[in-house]
Amino acid sequence: MEGVEVTSDAELDPAAIEIGSFFPQPPEVVWRALTDPRLLELWLMRSVGFSATVGTHFILVVPTEPSAEIACEVLAVRAGEQLTFSWVDLRAERPARWVMDWTIKPQGKGTRLLLSQTGFDIEDKRQKMARNALERGWRRTVMRRLGDVLEVEASESS
Repeated sequence: MEGVEVTSDAELDPAAIEIGSFFPQPPEVVWRALTDPRLLELWLMRSVGFSATVGTHFILVVPTEPSAEIACEVLAVRAGEQLTFSWVDLRAERPARWVMDWTIKPQGKGTRLLLSQTGFDIEDKRQKMARNALERGWRRTVMRRLGDVLEVEASESS
């Protein structure tokens, strides 16, 4: 996947996942991938009831057998710039509430996407393990899938 760069600012806050990615597509294509349920399913998970509207409660369906659910609520929206929602994994014995923040910034002819996932208690061994596993997943799989979706979406809209 050419043109995609994934960086980390994890040393700034060890209790947060902070990932910056550059995509060669324009911000409006990246925003569409974050907010269109059809596209969201291609790179993240299937959503049920999602709308980029503050106060919207929705579910992300984890594609496992049996399937699992992540309960979410949209907390903040700045159209084309920022999407923030809560994230509670309902499979967990003691579910934690994390906050996902996606910030889009134009950069040159492309887009800088900043992902921040906060709310981890790294003094809790399980949460620290979850934080580390999630960060690996965001970096190795999810951001790459997002880049693939953006490539297809940009070529279809041009």
